[in-house]
Amino acid sequence: MLSEIALQKREQMIRDGFCVINNILTDEFLQELRDESERLIAGNVQLEKQMYHGHYINVSSDENEHIHRLLEWQPSRKALEAIGFGDFTALGGIIILTKDPGAPPLFWHQDWYHWDDPMSCTPWPQQIFLNYYLTDTTLENGCLKVIPGTHRKRVDFHDILVQKGEILDDRFQFAEEDYPFMFNNHPDQVDVCVSAGSLVLTDARLLHAARKNYTDERRTLLLAWHRRPDTVPDYWDDEIPEPVTNRDHNAEYPQSNIPGKYLTRY
Repeated sequence: MLSEIALQKREQMIRDGFCVINNILTDEFLQELRDESERLIAGNVQLEKQMYHGHYINVSSDENEHIHRLLEWQPSRKALEAIGFGDFTALGGIIILTKDPGAPPLFWHQDWYHWDDPMSCTPWPQQIFLNYYLTDTTLENGCLKVIPGTHRKRVDFHDILVQKGEILDDRFQFAEEDYPFMFNNHPDQVDVCVSAGSLVLTDARLLHAARKNYTDERRTLLLAWHRRPDTVPDYWDDEIPEPVTNRDHNAEYPQSNIPGKYLTRY
């Protein structure tokens, strides 16, 4: 990846909370992952309460050579290093997520569970997920949609989703597809349509969802969580938020997925 492109990707991650890296998988490896995913899906019983996520299958890299290879995939590692994200490490496995034919949309949510920790207000990402798409994604087959900037700033949906806390507290609970706000479009949302073999990096704090699959083919992605140390990145030369500077590194901060004082409006 050229240095100027890498810098643009990093700036987009900091500003918007996501970016796309095209053609990260070779055709051969892409097909290998498709075949292995279909094998695992065929042996999985989808729970009704996971209807909005589709098949939700955790796969450990220690138990699957294909997933181990994916987490060690050098084009991905080189891309992360070029962006400045070389200190991110995989958390040991992936999640297979699908949108089967006719599957409903995925509701709006964010995946950060450390909102009581001052690191929640870092301008840079601390935890990201790498989405490897095994098929092209479109508006018709359930593409990702995001609200750029919501990893760092509070918008109306945050307050609304907190009021619907029964969804946030257990994201696999039942909800009707017309449930207020959970599945609505947002005026600032962006649809992220990508080609098979592409990689989407997303900040865990970013509000995101997925569209319904109106097609007769499955849309599959492999999601890999990555985390970096609770330190200031080497590339960061801008202002550091005061809560981060004054953070007690010896403190134990309780887990919470409800955005609090560290997510402010600006």
